[in-house]
Amino acid sequence: MASLYSLYIITRTIINPSIAPDYEIKKVGLTSTLKEFMVYVLPLFSVIILVLGPIYMGIATPTEAASLGCVGSLVLAVFYKKLTRETLLATLRATLKTSCMIFLIIAGSVGYSQVISFTGAGAGLIGFVVSLNLSDIMIILLMLSVLLLLGCFMDQVSMMMVAIPLFMPIVIQANIDPLWFGIMMLIALDIGFTSPPFGLLLFVMKGIAPDDITMMDIYKAALPFIICNIIALTLVLIFPQIVLFFVK
Repeated sequence: MASLYSLYIITRTIINPSIAPDYEIKKVGLTSTLKEFMVYVLPLFSVIILVLGPIYMGIATPTEAASLGCVGSLVLAVFYKKLTRETLLATLRATLKTSCMIFLIIAGSVGYSQVISFTGAGAGLIGFVVSLNLSDIMIILLMLSVLLLLGCFMDQVSMMMVAIPLFMPIVIQANIDPLWFGIMMLIALDIGFTSPPFGLLLFVMKGIAPDDITMMDIYKAALPFIICNIIALTLVLIFPQIVLFFVK
């Protein structure tokens, strides 16, 4: 996906160099570069290592690693003299709002999964799909199409909570590699992240873009990257070893 993004950007700037104009690079000495690296880059990188390192080493769960990241961020805020009462309250308020939203989605999804289980809807859906005698590729295309459609109107957490209880039994019943399907599902969710009309990243971009940039401009700018993701999704579908090479 990153290679496709890079290829698009390079090709676009070769065709139209004016969108990436030349600019003078300010010459900075080695001492200043090292100082800025130590002050601005290394501390942030240390927080990333503090979160991901314990997970990959198997000494902390993701939840525990997230707690370490919070502690590291607080330490950095103190170090940069940015930890004020107002900042802390605003951070806690935003965290509480997001956490409550996620917990409500999870609570709803648990109830949704129980309803599917107790009513037999999941087994009925599996039986229906099996009765269609579709190939594995057609089943995957059908599920990915549903995800791409949902991505235009729902956030990713909600999509996963709705789709996984329905899709995974079908994947297992059809003997489809769960890892292969999981990667394709993540790419489909990423496409939904930037799909009009309600892609979350589109609104994030609108929030930081200049006032003269319209929402339609952002839609048009996102379209090539959506196409890149669709190409990546197609390649993974056709050549599963792209994602299974290191685990098989």
